[in-house]
Amino acid sequence: MKKNIEILIDKIKHAKSIAVSGHKNPDGDSLCSALAIMKLINLNFNKRVTVIYDGNIPRELENVPSRKSACFHKHVPEDDKFDLYILVDYGTRKNLGAVEKFVQNADFVIEFDHHHNDDIIGNLCFDDVEKAATSQIIYDVIRNAKFKTDSEIIDLLTVALITDTGNFKFVRHSDVFRDAMELVDAGANMTQLVNLLNNKDKKTVLVESRAASNAEFFMKGRLVIATINRDDYKQLDGRGELVMRLLGQIHGVQYVVLLKEQRENQIGISFRSRSVPINQIAESFGGGGHLCAAGAVVMDSLDNVRERVKDAFKGM
Repeated sequence: MKKNIEILIDKIKHAKSIAVSGHKNPDGDSLCSALAIMKLINLNFNKRVTVIYDGNIPRELENVPSRKSACFHKHVPEDDKFDLYILVDYGTRKNLGAVEKFVQNADFVIEFDHHHNDDIIGNLCFDDVEKAATSQIIYDVIRNAKFKTDSEIIDLLTVALITDTGNFKFVRHSDVFRDAMELVDAGANMTQLVNLLNNKDKKTVLVESRAASNAEFFMKGRLVIATINRDDYKQLDGRGELVMRLLGQIHGVQYVVLLKEQRENQIGISFRSRSVPINQIAESFGGGGHLCAAGAVVMDSLDNVRERVKDAFKGM
């Protein structure tokens, strides 16, 4: 860690242009980790950092600190070249979307990630698959490097931790709670930040509620599959977490799968499990993720994907 931090500091000090990105359609960990890195470099090195994203940022994240600093990729000139590019929570190369062109043109790439990845991009990596959120890795670096923080950095790291653990539902190691305790001691207001995230559009809640009410149950009720068709997907803000949260509360349900018809013959799949790992099922569809929360995007019809998902869970 010490040697990597020395390289990190040196690269930031000597970079004339710096950019940060997470995965396409950023969630709380991806967006807030990127914004926290931006603020951290501003505060400790007095340097400007460009936060670039592709896809859509959910309405519930609109009020997080420094949200307006994030730039949609089309607002960044395509010929912009960065000395240093920092990737956070990106998972794998195919999740970068349109920002990949900026990453490829960068002189040096640093990554912070907690996902398993067989195609690592970073020249310098702060990766740890045992962490519940990428923000934990960033927080480790902050402590080891003795970087200064402010209230916005603390809040951003906390929101990232809250969202990627599903309000601390998906926790395997106690270090999550130690980090949360330290962040609260540093000034994070958990109640205020959770309320900040209760910010969905009415149309989104209605779409997700309808998908939950129309879900189908299989395997004697242990597997439930919900669907959001193309028309409803246009109204969806985010990844459909409410659908999975509602269905996951039903007694006897072990696995929740949400199928989202993003485009014709392009289906986004979200997998959730109470306790049994399902990341390998996601990987069989070309995706990946956490042990009990994973996803994939499949080029096939909605009906075919539904049948393939049912087959994948046979014997579970």
